[in-house]
Amino acid sequence: MAGTTPSPPSTRSTRSTRSTRTAKATTEETERASAQQYNAFLAVCPSRQLLDRISDKWVTLVLCALAGEAAAQRDDDAPAGPRVLRYSQLSRLLVGVSQKMLTQTLRSLEADGLVTRSAAPTVPVTVTYELTDLGASLHRVVGHLRAWAQDNMDAVTAHRADHGQGT
Repeated sequence: MAGTTPSPPSTRSTRSTRSTRTAKATTEETERASAQQYNAFLAVCPSRQLLDRISDKWVTLVLCALAGEAAAQRDDDAPAGPRVLRYSQLSRLLVGVSQKMLTQTLRSLEADGLVTRSAAPTVPVTVTYELTDLGASLHRVVGHLRAWAQDNMDAVTAHRADHGQGT
């Protein structure tokens, strides 16, 4: 069809692209501003309290257990990935944790939005825990910390012995 001119892009498509770019830019600006308002090096910063909470060994181990790391270490055939676990399963996986400490840890993780607690109306009530997206993102960090601790324990033990500190 000679002589036919291409039609201009639709106004709707252009507006949609602009609004998507604007929304993305606004989200990025909000994230940058949010990240800049917290400074864990300041004593009054609330992120310091969060850092204190998430640096606890039981928090790390609960997150790793819910991510499926404990099963993977015990059984090479176990499928990798997040798990939904009952309280009693967590208690068995985390050898040495007291009932009180596990309960406190799970409650704080739930309050911070890192795990979800579900209760099924059975007799007795069946309570399960699983990672939220936020908890999974934290697990990606603390999982490496747990692995580093296990991988480097021999070297740390040797250095402690050199300095007369034992364990």
